[in-house]
Amino acid sequence: MTYKIHSVVVIGAGTMGAALAAHLANVGVPVTLLDIVPNKLKPEEEAAKLTLKDKVVRNRIVNEGWDRCIKARPANLMASDLATLVKLGNLEDDFEAIARADWIVEAIVENLKIKQDLMTRIDAVRKPEAIVTTNTSGIPIKDIAEGRSKGFKQHFLGTHFFNPPRYLKLLEIIPTGDTLPAVTKFMTWFGEFRLGKGIVLCKDTPNFIGNRVAFGTGAFALNYILENDYTVDEVDALTGPLMGHPKTATFRLIDLVGVDVWEHVGDNLKAAIPYDNYAMPSLAAEKPTKLVHTLIERGWLGNKTKVGFYKEVRTDEGKKEFWSLDLKTLEHTAPSKPRFDSVGKAKDIDGLGERLKVILGESDRAAQLIKALTFQGFQYASVIIPEVADTPKPIDDAVRWGFMHEAGPFEIWDMLGVQETAKQMKAAGFSPAPWVADMLKAGCETFYKYKGDSKVGVYDVAKQKYVTIPKTPGLIVLGDLKKAKKVISENPGASLYDIGDGVALVEFHTKMNALDNDIFAIVNEALDRAEKEFDGVVIGNEGEHFSAGANIGLILMGAKSQQWDMLEQVVRSFQGLNMRMRYFPRPVVIAPAGMALGGGCEVTMHGSRVVAAAETYIGLVELGVGVIPAGGGTKEMMRRIINPSMRLPGVDIFPSLQRVFEQIGQAKVATSADEARQMSILGPADRIVINREHLLTEAKREAMHMAAAGYHPPAPELIYAGGRESLAALRIGAWTFKEGKYITEYEGVIAGKLANVMAGGDLSRPTWVSEQYILDLECEAFLSLCGEEKTQARLFNMLQTGRPLRN
Repeated sequence: MTYKIHSVVVIGAGTMGAALAAHLANVGVPVTLLDIVPNKLKPEEEAAKLTLKDKVVRNRIVNEGWDRCIKARPANLMASDLATLVKLGNLEDDFEAIARADWIVEAIVENLKIKQDLMTRIDAVRKPEAIVTTNTSGIPIKDIAEGRSKGFKQHFLGTHFFNPPRYLKLLEIIPTGDTLPAVTKFMTWFGEFRLGKGIVLCKDTPNFIGNRVAFGTGAFALNYILENDYTVDEVDALTGPLMGHPKTATFRLIDLVGVDVWEHVGDNLKAAIPYDNYAMPSLAAEKPTKLVHTLIERGWLGNKTKVGFYKEVRTDEGKKEFWSLDLKTLEHTAPSKPRFDSVGKAKDIDGLGERLKVILGESDRAAQLIKALTFQGFQYASVIIPEVADTPKPIDDAVRWGFMHEAGPFEIWDMLGVQETAKQMKAAGFSPAPWVADMLKAGCETFYKYKGDSKVGVYDVAKQKYVTIPKTPGLIVLGDLKKAKKVISENPGASLYDIGDGVALVEFHTKMNALDNDIFAIVNEALDRAEKEFDGVVIGNEGEHFSAGANIGLILMGAKSQQWDMLEQVVRSFQGLNMRMRYFPRPVVIAPAGMALGGGCEVTMHGSRVVAAAETYIGLVELGVGVIPAGGGTKEMMRRIINPSMRLPGVDIFPSLQRVFEQIGQAKVATSADEARQMSILGPADRIVINREHLLTEAKREAMHMAAAGYHPPAPELIYAGGRESLAALRIGAWTFKEGKYITEYEGVIAGKLANVMAGGDLSRPTWVSEQYILDLECEAFLSLCGEEKTQARLFNMLQTGRPLRN
């Protein structure tokens, strides 16, 4: 049977259920969100003379859950207008939605009896081919399906998302012995290609993989911290990026998850694994159990109550600070900045493995904590194989994707050296599982088999040998292309690849992929070659960010030394390159992901087509460093927003003029590719790819499709410039903002320069002008602002702090 998912019902409008409904809307799937009907009126409902029969009351729980979801930050929806894909209802009046659904997801309270009762109702109405899944974080999947029909069991499995599902990549899929292989295969495909997830197939074991590892190691960490008198500030300074973990580290993470949730999941795991002699001592330890329970009794649940292991405090000067909990007195105290010799030696080392080697070789308190957490993490990951997985890979994937770690435990162990680390672990009292020694004796010196830097195999404990790691067919991996000697040309700033099928690819690799002359040179070379050798060009990379914009260090240096000819040449080169891409006779597909700011946004807007990662943060932010967009960014926003409205008779220019002025003037950044489309940074024909790993593959496919369809560049377009009246209106707007203290005096100066460009200079009347006319005004404004002392101060501050200066 061929399965499809065109409509989904999510049952349970709590934090996870509502966020999951939002993420389904993010990928364009219509979804109905259901929850129970309340059995009691609220005082305000009684005052309004409402009854339990009124729709607004019957849908109160689902409405409140959805309202919390759409107000949450970071946002669950990628764009506000996607909310129209979500319908709200309740489990009595709207249960028939389940009969029409292709996929029914249960995300209700973690109670087996309640889940089983719901499954009984679903079994009675579901379509024969409808897939039913549970989002339980630990209840055995087979128990939830107990007593259901054969067809139900064949289409039932666990789909454990991690919260928030928009941002956390992990999706654990847990089939039972009754689940049809075709259903598991389809949900694996749907999770990866439609939902953008990293799939980990799990056995139906307690807490599956992600939470089993997290709490088996997290419980040990909390107990070790308390037994050895570490402070909250010390722990979070050590267990974040230094160890390859997110900035949330340990205690900020517990506050984020919720102290009550931490206790609940830990209690459930403790009841489910009485046989686990490695996790149970820490899960049952008195000190952490008492601490967590005390916080819950006080209502200190973390972020949701604004107090937990941290508390937000306003100083006498009105400054916001986060005070940490003294783990002895249970009072919040002003933050401290712990200093350790071992950290000083290691913190500036880029590679995680090399950084940890330095720390593990030290003996101060920081090194002792990191050593204990690292070695116990390795030990625990090894002893739960083969119970939870047959190879290390599912555990590593779950840790990276579910908790945003830089690497999983076995990946880090490989970096450190398996044999030597195993000896150190044993000496420290954290002996690995016996199979690790067996692996080493068999001549397998690492958990993964490598070809260059790429993993091609992984050790299978049962088979006692490496097994091949399957790859998604056709997936573009730049490391593989390098090994295959597909690099045509490269310099310190960029590389040019032949990615096959007549398509070339340009990869930026400067710091933060900041644009410079090296990048311009490779892009121009790519276009030169494409005129003769290729059918299309893709510009993209596998880095965290597409491009953070221009090299502002170079701009500041030129401004300080008054090298105006050099700066003008840089601006003109960038403008010329962007215009060459816009009117290039072959398709140029831009593939942004992560940050695409300033110049990175301008490059994106000048491609023939954009294939953007869903999580793309893009905008024209130049005013933050005291200049205006001068690579064609101002011109493009005028072309995209002002031009269409001014082609209509009798239209007032001001609404579209104001929109562009505010968008650039406030340095607005789209927080998703969908939002970028709302802002006209992406166009209607541009594509959005939910799975970041597929981005370059899809960009190549788009270039090939455009070439096969006979692509030709657009005709040159004139730009509508409003002249003196528009300039006056914009100047009044900037003056109003300045007088209202919304912008500084100097920001008013920058806004005046932007207004002059958008109005077309001192034109006596509205006129359609050439693109080059606006580009010339952009360049003039940019250079004049670079000569200002306050712009130079902004550039310097950004270089030093990474933050804009409001001077």
